[in-house]
Amino acid sequence: MPRFSVIVPVYRVEEYLPECLASVLGQDGPDFELIAVDDRSPDGCGDLLDAAAARDARVRVLHLPENVGLGRARNAGLAVATGDYVLFLDSDDTLTPGLLKAVDDRLLVGGDPDVLVYDYARTYADGRTVRAASAKVFGAPSREVFDLADRPDLLELLQVVWNKAYRRDFVTAQGLTFPAGYYEDTPWTYPALLAARSITLLDRVGVHYRQRQEGGNILATASRKHFDVFGQYDLVFAFLDDRPELDRWRPVVYGRMLHHLNTVVSRPGRVRPGDRREFFRRAAAHCARLRPAGYRASGGVTGLRTELLGHGRYTAYQAVRALARARRMVRG
Repeated sequence: MPRFSVIVPVYRVEEYLPECLASVLGQDGPDFELIAVDDRSPDGCGDLLDAAAARDARVRVLHLPENVGLGRARNAGLAVATGDYVLFLDSDDTLTPGLLKAVDDRLLVGGDPDVLVYDYARTYADGRTVRAASAKVFGAPSREVFDLADRPDLLELLQVVWNKAYRRDFVTAQGLTFPAGYYEDTPWTYPALLAARSITLLDRVGVHYRQRQEGGNILATASRKHFDVFGQYDLVFAFLDDRPELDRWRPVVYGRMLHHLNTVVSRPGRVRPGDRREFFRRAAAHCARLRPAGYRASGGVTGLRTELLGHGRYTAYQAVRALARARRMVRG
């Protein structure tokens, strides 16, 4: 049984795939398997994967009969994983050299905790590599192993699946799977952190997160699929419904959800202008249903904007945004 299963879903990344695969296969340290899931990619990715598997016995390729999307492609890889720990890597990103050895060393020190979290850096077409702003979280004083109650600031990190190693037995016990649709990381990462009894941090950049300028980046593609975010948070709160011992986290998760909804609707290139009023209506109904007792809005302009969004106050929200832009122009 390998120590790690690295699951890589693949779709329309022929240009980036060789570098991604090389970043995994070049890792030293413990045994691992690379499970590459060809999500019915229409380009040459399938052939590249088969060639890699022919060269290296650590590579296992799954060719899906139809395109199922990122989340379900990950599920297909997870179903055949045999490693003690599971890691996910998007096929246009890369692991940093020596990551798996560093992860293994840290896991051994922590007695094989449920979840290990490492950092990432954004890489740009002009060659820049910029570590995420979350570096301060990793540098904060902390016990070697803890649960979320000791470090609730972990919920303030970008909630992505690919900056963590998960003990596979823990994943199975919690029934973690990925849903279809956009923002599929949300119903995985929140439950994983909330349910984990043992978490450890690795203060190291483990992934280079490619910032693609055109194509392939759903976060920069205007679409009604961004409305999927509501259903993904329904799954998070359904997870909490089944675990009353986690009830105290509802106000925290609700607050993080509001910030996420605010990001989705305010960032250019996601929700089309003609769909924004509807997004606000959906947000108001969604938040009215999920708003927990004891929730207190954060202060400042950000808190005001999230509250306006949560109550569907589109016109007032736009006015606050316009005022903030005017103030920035004056300062400039």
